[in-house]
Amino acid sequence: MISVCVSGALGRMGRRIVALLSAEEDMELAEAVEAPARDEVGTELRKLVPEAPAGLVLREGYGGGADVVVDFSFHAATAGLAERAAELGTPLVIGTTGFTAEERGKVEAAAEKVPLLLAPNMSVGANVFFELAETMSRMLGEEFDIELVETHHRFKKDAPSGTALEAARRAGKPRGIGEEKFLFGRRGETGERPRDVIGIHSVRAGDVVGDHQLIFSCLGERMELTHRANTRDAFARGALRGARFIIEKEPGLYSYADVLRNA
Repeated sequence: MISVCVSGALGRMGRRIVALLSAEEDMELAEAVEAPARDEVGTELRKLVPEAPAGLVLREGYGGGADVVVDFSFHAATAGLAERAAELGTPLVIGTTGFTAEERGKVEAAAEKVPLLLAPNMSVGANVFFELAETMSRMLGEEFDIELVETHHRFKKDAPSGTALEAARRAGKPRGIGEEKFLFGRRGETGERPRDVIGIHSVRAGDVVGDHQLIFSCLGERMELTHRANTRDAFARGALRGARFIIEKEPGLYSYADVLRNA
């Protein structure tokens, strides 16, 4: 039985992971963690998430009682969690995005001590989307302009999404287009479109879980690659698949492509 700590247990993703864990035959929820400022800390988790096991109390920090930590909290908190898990020798699955350079450095440092899966999107379909983005870009060539449109719910705090940035990185890789050539929206007299840029456009509306549309277009034809997440369960199930993968690995920084190659 794999014991799991869920960090960010009261967030939208954390709640779904807690709920789905109850149905997994080979997994159990060992700890649930939230930020110390949350009033709910110290409360029995089942009162907050009905699917949670009885008697489990929401904690304010990881106590070391799990085989793996799955984190969907907030980037500032994740950096400290990674350091704590590394000290205790616990593998990590991190789906949190929006890291500063300093925070990212702390996460990467933790991977020198424990196996750590870091992915901007935990859904299996989205990670196949990344692979196809790179393949299509390489095969279509420089004649095709690349644009990306991402849509999320009104409550999302960061833009563009981590998924959009990763898709743009993968699409730009075969053509040598780095992040310095990403163009975030347009306004005014922008002039003719350069070929060596990737346009990224963010929409925030309603309760959209997550849509990403990658457009390849030249003079005469267009191809579109789309991924739509219908519910957060896609990310939650992917994270649990990642947890099963990471506990068997040596220390190091792993991507979801490593999970797919292990299928």
